[in-house]
Amino acid sequence: MTMAPLTQWCSEWLARDLDEWARRVASIHLHPVTGSRYWLARASELGIGRHDVTGYGDLEAFGPMPMEELRSLDPVDLIPGSVPRPLSGRVWETGGTTGPPCRLFYTPRMLHHRGMWRMWSAAADGFRADRNWLHATPTGPHLIGNGSWEITELLGGRVYAIDLDPRWVKRLLRNGKLRAAQEYTEHLLHEIAAVLRTQDIAYLSTTPALMRHLARQEPELVARLDGVRLSGTQLTPAMRREFVSALDGGLCGGTYGNTFGNAAALPPENEGELLPYVPNYPQVTIKVADTGDWRRRVPYGETGQVVLTVLHEDLFLPNILERDQAIRYDPGSRWPCDGVANVEPLAGLRPAPEGVY
Repeated sequence: MTMAPLTQWCSEWLARDLDEWARRVASIHLHPVTGSRYWLARASELGIGRHDVTGYGDLEAFGPMPMEELRSLDPVDLIPGSVPRPLSGRVWETGGTTGPPCRLFYTPRMLHHRGMWRMWSAAADGFRADRNWLHATPTGPHLIGNGSWEITELLGGRVYAIDLDPRWVKRLLRNGKLRAAQEYTEHLLHEIAAVLRTQDIAYLSTTPALMRHLARQEPELVARLDGVRLSGTQLTPAMRREFVSALDGGLCGGTYGNTFGNAAALPPENEGELLPYVPNYPQVTIKVADTGDWRRRVPYGETGQVVLTVLHEDLFLPNILERDQAIRYDPGSRWPCDGVANVEPLAGLRPAPEGVY
């Protein structure tokens, strides 16, 4: 796909008024006949009707999203009845870092939104179509594994891939089996290197943790790449500088996000010390909140807890209190909502093993 249709779709989304979009999404999910089963029940408990949401700010009335419910409910209950049944498609899961995984069903329209934004981001970073990729990321139930479809269908490339189970590494680390976790990481690096040595790979899609190991153990293979695209949260300015140096002129792009929603990387600022991201508007918005009061935004340039809101027509998840903290970033006229920068684990949160992710 060329940049033109990507730009057209994304320009239309960026032109959306956020208050109008919030009203639209809430109206769909709270419709008494065709709304989503979960939200009709919860809104009734909260005493909220579909006409009570007049703008984006009214979404605070729903309170923080109860994440424990997403670990056990049928994900179909979150999909409005207006989406034709029976539903056919994939159920995706979160990584399970802070507990049992949450499960979400993505409709084709949602996958289209996500795919278009990710490809817009890749094209903006300079990645070209019709190239060979190695996809070395979590697969199976993890939505990041859908990147293979995005590359083949939207960028017209061919994708090589390796198996990667991040939960197994996390389990090993939780149980203190550091040597076994290291052996698994070495296995993954061997798999990656085998493809890079024998195939004509232009771009690598992977996690910052794996990229760091690869750059240090196989510098000649990394230097041959035309670029690497990183996904995840554990990317520091120092790590990015290391990767840029190892790539020897290759591209270094990326995204921040998870199964709920994504944000695209903007060019680094302040001599590489600030790594900003902007969310997939209007389907995803991000607030950086006071850690003591999730309703209160911190001033621009200050650090707070990431609060994610998902506003798909087919999925409504307001006020997800993330386990990350970030600097509140002002993208100015480039984006109609706040961004974030320098994302890292929330201070004071008990460290959770990330392993290869």
